[in-house]
Amino acid sequence: MRKASAQGVLYGQLVAERLGISSTDLECLDFIVLRGPMTAGELAAATGLTTGAITGVIDRLERAGFVRRERDHQDRRKVHVHGLPAVERRVAPLFLAMQRAMSAAVEGYGDEEIELLLSFFARAHEAAVAATATLRAAAVPAEEPAGRRTSALRRKSPAAARRRR
Repeated sequence: MRKASAQGVLYGQLVAERLGISSTDLECLDFIVLRGPMTAGELAAATGLTTGAITGVIDRLERAGFVRRERDHQDRRKVHVHGLPAVERRVAPLFLAMQRAMSAAVEGYGDEEIELLLSFFARAHEAAVAATATLRAAAVPAEEPAGRRTSALRRKSPAAARRRR
């Protein structure tokens, strides 16, 4: 599963590169497309990014022609971010190779096996969301800057000094 996940990340990075956006921007765009219109605050909560970072993401996606901001009709203070048809025109085709590969990977499976796989992936997604929330909530230990710690270790370790030569 780790190998498939890592390959998916690499594939997404390549797609983002082809589109001229960052992989973070692409992931945020995917949230918008999958969940439908959402506010910047909802996108920030879903991704764990700050609202300031999300503003930059939305600005870039808007400039690229993938999303538009629209004021809420009931509460004019709220702004929803909507995916645009350009997503289907420009993004979806870049995922065709992956869709074909995944279709070929499950080709020999029967209906029951496909249902089992879909159930597993739904549960795996829920588990990943829970693990992400746990890691986000965990206290982050304070550490020295890596450069300072590394140089201090090098001074104390003659073996490390010999290896560097």
